[in-house]
Amino acid sequence: MKLHQSVVGFFMLLTSMVSTALEITGEWQQGGVMIGKVPQGMSVEYRNKLLRISPTGEFVIGLGRDADKTATLITIDSEGLRREHRFAVKSRTYKIQKVTGVPQRTVEPDPAQVERAKREAQMAADARRVDLPLIFFAQKFEWPLVGPITGVYGSQRFYNGVPNSPHYGVDIAKPVGTLVKAPAGGVVTLVHPDMFFSGGTLIIDHGHGLSSTFIHLSKILVKKGDAIIQGQPIAKVGKTGRATGPHLDWRMNWFEERVDPQLLVPPMPAE
Repeated sequence: MKLHQSVVGFFMLLTSMVSTALEITGEWQQGGVMIGKVPQGMSVEYRNKLLRISPTGEFVIGLGRDADKTATLITIDSEGLRREHRFAVKSRTYKIQKVTGVPQRTVEPDPAQVERAKREAQMAADARRVDLPLIFFAQKFEWPLVGPITGVYGSQRFYNGVPNSPHYGVDIAKPVGTLVKAPAGGVVTLVHPDMFFSGGTLIIDHGHGLSSTFIHLSKILVKKGDAIIQGQPIAKVGKTGRATGPHLDWRMNWFEERVDPQLLVPPMPAE
């Protein structure tokens, strides 16, 4: 009897040790970004894919706008023991925005413009697909500029009464030419001076698939392949592409998943 109790106690202790080996920072909610950490030698699997683990055990996961109610991670120790971890994902309610006065040609672009937009979207998708061994994703992100927030992640926009795809960034209204700074360190993976929808477009990869996209820029101050440090001037605000006025649209991705930048920064400071 005592032997049986000892064995049961040992396995309960082992289970407790394994469950606490996984550390997660961040709230499990739609659009959220979670920073995880595991002991050396442990692997993490998500959606049947092994995640990149930094030398110190950090990894990142991003949830899309309409993520499922439950997220499941698998940790795998050095002996091959697999353990499932399930997390409840909080649903969000998104805002509806109506924008009028948009030129009809941008609401209903001609076929040539549609083809151009598809090619440019593929360029951006390729830039976001990289999985660089950088650890800037674990930095405390900063606002790329300070100003009024005029658009938020997940909102559904109607242009001239026509429903459009959800908005996946945070819009900050500032005059053309205002400096934009890097919210975290990284490497530039895309620079384009004038895309049809997004105008001047810049993508910075922060590592492990987490990237920032800055659009409607009037000028880009860095080039593809540049190493960027947090707070470095990287571009200037514009109103290029499909923009109704001067502002910065800051978006973030974890590979193909579009995540909410506002969940990674403190409240917008006063000007």
